[in-house]
Amino acid sequence: MSDNIEVTKDSIIGDVIKTVPGAEKVIEKFFGNGCFTCPGINVESIAFGATMHNMDPEKVVTAIMELAENSNGA
Repeated sequence: MSDNIEVTKDSIIGDVIKTVPGAEKVIEKFFGNGCFTCPGINVESIAFGATMHNMDPEKVVTAIMELAENSNGA
């Protein structure tokens, strides 16, 4: 797997959780824990989840990317 993880607002939530260690904590913070039991997690994007939860998708992406950078470099 590549060290350069790219997460965008169009990334699928389930893929991000599988790819970025600890991303589930960010998803839970912004969207709650209902995502983990929803079958849509494997087809819905961060942008879709953000829309459903009245959030800015870029804030979610930024938080996940900061997590990914910290786990790769620190």
